[in-house]
Amino acid sequence: MKKLSILLIVALLSAMFVLPAAAQSITWTSGFQVQNLSGTDASIFIYYYNQDGTEAIPPVSDTIPAMGSKTYFPIHAADGFNGSVVVESTEPVVAIANTLGNSPQYMASTESFDAGATSVNLPLIMRGNAGYYTWFNVQNAGTTDATVTVEYIPAEGSAYTEPAVVIKPGASHTFNQRDIDALGAKFVGSAIVSSDVPVVATVMQVGETFQNMMGYNGFTGGSTTVSMPLIMANNSGFYTGFQVQNVGSQAATVTVDYGANIGGSFDPTNETATLNPGESTTFLQNAGQFATPKYVGSATISSDQPVVAIVNQVMMSGVVLGTAYNGFDPGAATNSVSAPLIMANNNGFYTGIQVMNVGGAPVSITLDYGPNTAGTYNPPNETATIQPGDSYNSIQNAGAWAGNKYVGSLAVSAPDGSQIVMIVNEFLASASDTFMTYNGFNY
Repeated sequence: MKKLSILLIVALLSAMFVLPAAAQSITWTSGFQVQNLSGTDASIFIYYYNQDGTEAIPPVSDTIPAMGSKTYFPIHAADGFNGSVVVESTEPVVAIANTLGNSPQYMASTESFDAGATSVNLPLIMRGNAGYYTWFNVQNAGTTDATVTVEYIPAEGSAYTEPAVVIKPGASHTFNQRDIDALGAKFVGSAIVSSDVPVVATVMQVGETFQNMMGYNGFTGGSTTVSMPLIMANNSGFYTGFQVQNVGSQAATVTVDYGANIGGSFDPTNETATLNPGESTTFLQNAGQFATPKYVGSATISSDQPVVAIVNQVMMSGVVLGTAYNGFDPGAATNSVSAPLIMANNNGFYTGIQVMNVGGAPVSITLDYGPNTAGTYNPPNETATIQPGDSYNSIQNAGAWAGNKYVGSLAVSAPDGSQIVMIVNEFLASASDTFMTYNGFNY
């Protein structure tokens, strides 16, 4: 059986963080969606681990239909569960986890892992940064106890290394930066998680002042090129900011090359930075050359040392929204990418996808939607051609989607040798931060 780790960061109704400055408590809940990538039905077992390593409930068995998906919300564990999940399957599967705080006030979506590493890089960690704080869970992806340390590297604030903690196999541990006075009143920087057995990590960026949240996964490796499918400035109030971390052993010279603008005529100039090992820096698309022009496109980071990056998408006027995704290593891109959750008219939720061509030649793609688990509408395939470094966008809220409910999955394919990546935005127009993003899965 194949194993898949899902970090359900904290789950169900009695799990709480208290935020003294805002005199607010947050109750966290989670759900997850599992997608079968094969043409054969997948038999799965779902294991729920408490943070002390014990199993919260006996393993849950289920079947995922060929090329189909299933949603687990509410999850099987009882109210008060705070831990992690491992999925075993007879076929290749992937999953996303949606984490909700004071639902629907805070929302974030993150991806499952199929393996861990003994070093995990977290490009953006915050404490008291204009009301933003981070917390993250580290899950033991090995078969023996993991001894884990965390080193914090400041761009602003104080350097600090947490005392070692021991995490049982399959279990997780929460590191909450609000509780670490040694970081200083304000900390903005990166972190490196080190362990003697493979681990994985997921980070939540919580805006206590603005009441929004962005989630991303820690990186188990880096690359000298990073692809980011969606970068924005002045896009109906939305803009992006991305954080680049040097995960190499020497100083890195980083160059950002922005792709074609599909939202206007503005052509951004390249940007550069120099980063010491472990250090991170921020590129914002709401000031400088991006102060007034509209830009919707993609970006590629080049470096002489391995780097990683995350992208935050935000709207800071009206209803404050925020979401994040991980930059992609184009060397890991393939000609097939999947999305476990695609929606239209799902209690107001719909999705939008952005597929980026990270190869060196134009590529033709086909979007094939999976079975509808919530209705009878069967979406037709879509096709498009994408130039190198550019992206294709499809939104499931207009045209043939209008008036039709759909909850299912998506497989995007291109000819052999092509290299494509994808992100998925989940959105509900509301009075709270009902905006989430996850990375598509290459296979």
